[in-house]
Amino acid sequence: MAVAVTPPAGPARRVTAWHFVRLKLRVLGNNFRGQGRRIVLFVVGVLVGLWFASSGFLLLAAPGLAGESRYALLTAAFGGGLLVLGWLLLPLVFFGVDETLDPARFALLPLTRRTLVTGLYAAALVSVPVLATLLTASGLVVTAGALGGWAAALVALVGVVGGLLLCVAAARAVTSAFATMLRSRRVRDLAAALLAVVAALFGPLQIVVMAAVRRADWDRLTGAARVVGWTPFGAPWTAGLDVAEGRAWAAALKLLITALAIGALLLWWSRSLESAMVGAVSTGPARDRRGAVGGAVAQLFPGVAGWARRDRFGVLVARECRYWWRDARRRTSLITIAVVGIFVPVMVNLGGSRFASGGGDAFGEAGANSSPTLVSLSMVFVGVLASVTLANQFGFDGSAYAANVLAGVPGRLELRARMTAFSLYVVPMLVAVAVVLAVLLGHPDWLGVTAGALLAAYGSGLAINAFVSVLGAYALPETSNPFAMNTGAGVARSFFALLSMVSSAAAAVPIVVAAALLGDLWRWLALPLGLAYGLGAALLGSYLAGDVLDRRMPELLAAVTPRR
Repeated sequence: MAVAVTPPAGPARRVTAWHFVRLKLRVLGNNFRGQGRRIVLFVVGVLVGLWFASSGFLLLAAPGLAGESRYALLTAAFGGGLLVLGWLLLPLVFFGVDETLDPARFALLPLTRRTLVTGLYAAALVSVPVLATLLTASGLVVTAGALGGWAAALVALVGVVGGLLLCVAAARAVTSAFATMLRSRRVRDLAAALLAVVAALFGPLQIVVMAAVRRADWDRLTGAARVVGWTPFGAPWTAGLDVAEGRAWAAALKLLITALAIGALLLWWSRSLESAMVGAVSTGPARDRRGAVGGAVAQLFPGVAGWARRDRFGVLVARECRYWWRDARRRTSLITIAVVGIFVPVMVNLGGSRFASGGGDAFGEAGANSSPTLVSLSMVFVGVLASVTLANQFGFDGSAYAANVLAGVPGRLELRARMTAFSLYVVPMLVAVAVVLAVLLGHPDWLGVTAGALLAAYGSGLAINAFVSVLGAYALPETSNPFAMNTGAGVARSFFALLSMVSSAAAAVPIVVAAALLGDLWRWLALPLGLAYGLGAALLGSYLAGDVLDRRMPELLAAVTPRR
């Protein structure tokens, strides 16, 4: 008996942004189903976000409640500008962006670019950071209302919403653009250099700004705030204050600047988003292959691991080295280490205000006021930050870790190989940081102090992160965007990173104590003792955590396998 199929009456339903929002909420709910630990981390993240948001709300609302229009302008322009900068930088260097709805999964669907951009943009607005930012910026509405009445408060509310839209659009556009660049092997070096330069500029800029705040009077700061208020960084946040001062025309122009900036960012994002959906770009013509079997095997070992033995340990080291150089997500972590490792010790040891004020004696004064203990403390932070990258080292592999499970790779061998491959890239950067800082301080004889503290902290961090990566691993999204994070994974990442950093710093405390107690003698003992301490800690950590890994291989594979 034939069955007639009747087509649905009426036109097909048009896909709107609301469909993307509903899809994200449904995926979010499915990810939390049966995942008690993920729910707890999400709740903790919400509470922490609310605490920071409440503090920011009070800071932005205080000038209006106190009737201080000058301070209101300063907090609106500079505080709002910091919010935009935070949305630009944090996804690049730490938390990542939420990729619950991966754009690549929509590549085969008949969706226009406009529909896809508006839908993903609307879905991006449904997140905890967005709500926390909205609560923080609401303090500007209170300030504008207290200074200019309900009309100023209404304009301030429109400006806050526009500023929030600007923050999300900027974060998405920048991360998508850098993701496209870092997928291309031809421009990966250029992308790394650009990212490093852009991020490194904020350290010296912070020093200069803090020094200027100490020296400048309030009139100059007010003038600077008015200038910032006419840029996209400050325009949406200061519009309500212009209404309170009787300059409605200025508020209208600032809202127009905000709208134009949002439109330009969305246009930029749409161009890079289309490239991200296509996939990785071509890497150019392949190199000539050598016909000999030995040559083919040698090609599997990158130059940095050419010394490795052709056994199981050497193969694991070569594979990890290749991944750290070619995987965009791992490469961004190496960039972060290089950037932060340079300007954090400079800010701590070179005396921010003296360094910013210039003068030929700035470096000399900073070196005279530094001490081995202070230098060791700053080096401990850099070493700990470098090792925290391995806190979720198995998450980089994802489901590919199943090959190691099936091969029965011993846990101790696995962890030692991963530590070795990562160190081949990181240790030269740490040594460069130690040399540069010793030269800038004017104490070349402190090279042992800087290098010893760095290596000790780094080795201790490797030991701690060996346990963290085995016991607290989590899955990363299957996407070519190196800054992408699953919903709720940003909370997990920040929590485990904080746990790792605190534990690693505690493990490196003996080095700082030795620097404080031994005085000048420590300059000669720091390098050999620091190297021995770090190497011993790393070997001990791989030995003990390896046993835990042998027992938890199936659970670890399940934890790092992405859920669709």
